[in-house]
Amino acid sequence: MQSWGPGRHFSSGRHTSTSARRTGRRLPGTPDRFRPHLLVVLVAVLALISAATIYATIQARDPVFAEPPAPAATSATAAGAAPTVPSPPPPAPVPTPSATAVVPPTPAIGPALDEEINDVIQSNSAYRVGVALVDVADGAVHEYGAKNKFVAASTAKILAAASYYHLVETGKASLGARMGASTSGQQIRQMVQQSNNDSWALIMAAIGARALTNYAATLDIPYDRSVNSLTPAEMAKTLTELYSGRLLNAENTRQLLSYMQKTNFETLIPAAVPPGVTVFHKYGLLNGYLHDSSILVRGDKAYVFVVYTQGRGLSDMAARTRIIHQLTTTVAAGLF
Repeated sequence: MQSWGPGRHFSSGRHTSTSARRTGRRLPGTPDRFRPHLLVVLVAVLALISAATIYATIQARDPVFAEPPAPAATSATAAGAAPTVPSPPPPAPVPTPSATAVVPPTPAIGPALDEEINDVIQSNSAYRVGVALVDVADGAVHEYGAKNKFVAASTAKILAAASYYHLVETGKASLGARMGASTSGQQIRQMVQQSNNDSWALIMAAIGARALTNYAATLDIPYDRSVNSLTPAEMAKTLTELYSGRLLNAENTRQLLSYMQKTNFETLIPAAVPPGVTVFHKYGLLNGYLHDSSILVRGDKAYVFVVYTQGRGLSDMAARTRIIHQLTTTVAAGLF
């Protein structure tokens, strides 16, 4: 068989593919005839291969198409450079019941303060002393010393004021009504802030003794104006209801409390509280009775503190004032 090896070649231009066909031979790799449609297919294939190559190059270089790199592991010897991709935070630990348990705060009025108050009372046993203390947040009344009734003196004026405001709120009275030389509203202010007994008589005439007794009964307080007696706990309950907003509406509560500031007798509880404590109070002074009933407030803490004392009369008022100061200092230190 004739073959085209490396020794056979065309020695001149006369040996062409045309001449070869004429002799019945053909050049290796030369088709019998030129086919245009094969060329079209070849061009299309080359175009697809080129496009695929370009796409692969773009995908490798363009971060939009590139796969996100895996986070680089951080190392202690990484020359202080921060990792470009932060590691995800570790999963939060599952809380245990002991970790999530809420421990209630220790009550401010507890055994330690109870003992200190009782010590002050017992060290002044020459006088009859009754104390009531209430954390407005829980309303529990803590009683010390004498727990029975005292002549309430002027502290009961708060109960009379609240009763008259109640008549106003139920449409049965008006703070602008003419009363004496002024209005009923002004008479309440004089009765509380100045402890004016004439104003108290006018307010009581407008309320009526029986109506006041009935009003006090709604607070579970037995009260008879002709006797005018209250326990320290009953007075404390009245002030707790007032400050909590359960006694009167907001406007009347604010007004009555404002009258209980800067009174004409600030030498008892207000004189012994530390700076920053606001005091709303009503004192009482009658013969051998010296009282002060107060609300002590600082920040979100509010306490009702009532001290009733009974002695011989004006002769020992200074001694009982000191007792009230001692009790006030003790209570304020324990609460604030």
